[in-house]
Amino acid sequence: MLDLKYSLVIEATAEPDFFTFYSPDLEGFSGVGHSIEDCLYKAKWGMIEHVEVMIAQNLPLPPQNPQPTVIIQNSQEALVV
Repeated sequence: MLDLKYSLVIEATAEPDFFTFYSPDLEGFSGVGHSIEDCLYKAKWGMIEHVEVMIAQNLPLPPQNPQPTVIIQNSQEALVV
């Protein structure tokens, strides 16, 4: 089971070992990884840190997603030939 509080989009790039990710639920949250598994790991802990920073800065928090999804897709740049 994935223990994510927000949905996640992982995008494959033209480089086989470079992926980007972001959360459509959590404004300003994004990152990069070397594999899908790396992105999932970094996103899980990164979301926790991102929320902690938002709390420290008194920014409004989006509600946690009770059914977060993980979408894996090609990035728009990877689709351009």
